[in-house]
Amino acid sequence: MAAHFFTLSIITLSLFVVASSGGLESELVADLLTLQAESKSGVIHLDDRTVSKFLTSPRTPRPYSFLIFFDAANFHDKPELRLRELRREFEIVASSFITNHNSSNTKLFFGDIEFRESQSSFQLFGVNSLPHVRLVGPTAKSLKDDSDVMDQGDFSRLAESMAEFVESRTKLTVGPIRRPPALSKMQLGLITALLLLCLPLVAKRIFAGETLLHDPKIWLSGAVFLYFISVSGAMHNIIRKMPMFLVDRNDPNKLVFFYQGSGMQLGAEGFAVGFLYTVVGLLLAFVTHVLVYVKDATAKRLAMLFTLLVSFWAVKKVILLDNWKTGYGIHGFWPSSWN
Repeated sequence: MAAHFFTLSIITLSLFVVASSGGLESELVADLLTLQAESKSGVIHLDDRTVSKFLTSPRTPRPYSFLIFFDAANFHDKPELRLRELRREFEIVASSFITNHNSSNTKLFFGDIEFRESQSSFQLFGVNSLPHVRLVGPTAKSLKDDSDVMDQGDFSRLAESMAEFVESRTKLTVGPIRRPPALSKMQLGLITALLLLCLPLVAKRIFAGETLLHDPKIWLSGAVFLYFISVSGAMHNIIRKMPMFLVDRNDPNKLVFFYQGSGMQLGAEGFAVGFLYTVVGLLLAFVTHVLVYVKDATAKRLAMLFTLLVSFWAVKKVILLDNWKTGYGIHGFWPSSWN
């Protein structure tokens, strides 16, 4: 009789523990859903207390995973870190995931931790550099050793790469990335109304041939501008979000406009080289389209001499800069018959 009573007590206690654990997990999930609903983007702001409540204190396996963006507000002014941009992309991933799952998915939550508010949490995760995104799975006991870190080289595709990171580490699907429209409905309505009002006047000037598009100088300026954009690496700067300059690490009061090394190009050095190329191109256009109509032979010779000297100087500067930056040298070779 005593043995049966003891066995029954053990079973009852086990059921009570399981029920209590299940109730605690449900309570945590409910709290997370509430915090998620209160956030405009769906990203839950974490601190040392909530990290303990949702990640370190609950027993594993937890009923959810956490994708965490580590932020530092005092580093937002450093363009090379791109924290503002990456934070916005992280919020886009979070809102897209929540929207695609109709706000009913409880398997994955998104959070952010700010350095000044939660230095202990940074140490707990072992974060010593930014940007940093980490996925804490349900079975992760050690937040530093058992969680997955997103490689910094994968940030180039922004929200898309973050979504791929989640899908590769979990069995969840993020779904299509839903970026906010560039213009609101009210702005689109105002622009449409303005265009409709201006349409009769624009049509009248087009038929009369009095628009800017009928001015050859506009097309000439546009051609020169496109040439400069093409040879200055402007598209590279836009795609890669390259800064125009950097602050010298050894002297904070000094700016670095030219970066020595083939792995990176600043915006200023691209524009400098593009300017030199544009000067040579404009001089060549001047010689072939303007100078040929000059009848004075002396003026032609002086203009040609000036064009050759300036072009030689510009090309030489580009070659010297390339040699300083990459270490590769460009050498001229005379024909072998001249030796």
